[in-house]
Amino acid sequence: MQKPLPRLGVNIDHIATVRNARGGEHPDPVAGAWAAIQAGADGITAHLREDRRHMRDDDMERLQKLCESENIPLNMEMAATEEMLDIALKLKPKAVCIVPERREERTTEGGLDVAGQHNRLVPIIAALNENGSRVSLFIEAAAHQIEVAAKTDAKVVEFHTGAYAHALEDGDQDKADKILKALQEGAHQADKLGLEVHFGHGLTFDNVGPIAAIPEGMELNIGHFIIGEAIFMGLEPAIKEMHRLATQARYG
Repeated sequence: MQKPLPRLGVNIDHIATVRNARGGEHPDPVAGAWAAIQAGADGITAHLREDRRHMRDDDMERLQKLCESENIPLNMEMAATEEMLDIALKLKPKAVCIVPERREERTTEGGLDVAGQHNRLVPIIAALNENGSRVSLFIEAAAHQIEVAAKTDAKVVEFHTGAYAHALEDGDQDKADKILKALQEGAHQADKLGLEVHFGHGLTFDNVGPIAAIPEGMELNIGHFIIGEAIFMGLEPAIKEMHRLATQARYG
């Protein structure tokens, strides 16, 4: 049986980062999302952080309208807070990914502690499910976290691939191989428990292949690298090249 090709979700947060560095309205992340959709993105991901360091509330509203009109899923990344839950319930995005969030971090560092926050997460997940959003949990590929995630009624787990990417950047192939094995085993475990498997964080042209090749993986969410490469090669070529590499890895 042929392995399904993983979808490519493009995170457009850092178009907003460039806009906010100077202020004003340009570049517009929603225009970037439209360009990504035209270039072949299978979905749009955006993280509305508590400090609004990149995406703003009105960005999310405009993104939702765009994605609905283009029949493309909007994946809203959010912290497990009452404020973000209220926004997500009003916005009604197709997907919501609950992520850990700390004010002092530059970007999301590590996975959500689902086991430690189970009682807090369950009612948030239930409210989002009832509202029509499919919930994913951004976690490490650790057996106990996967087991608890499967008991929360979330439909998806997105495995944090940042440590894998950093190990490769540091030239530590042994460490990278161990993390990759954990991701492979975690994907198999999650799939057996009925969870859809996604991957995200730190993925590039150079390191995406082994992740895209994991057969249970249904989606890759990639943002910073694609937006960065778009400066040099354009957004459409960057998205098409990521698609090509993922296809090559999956089909051999």
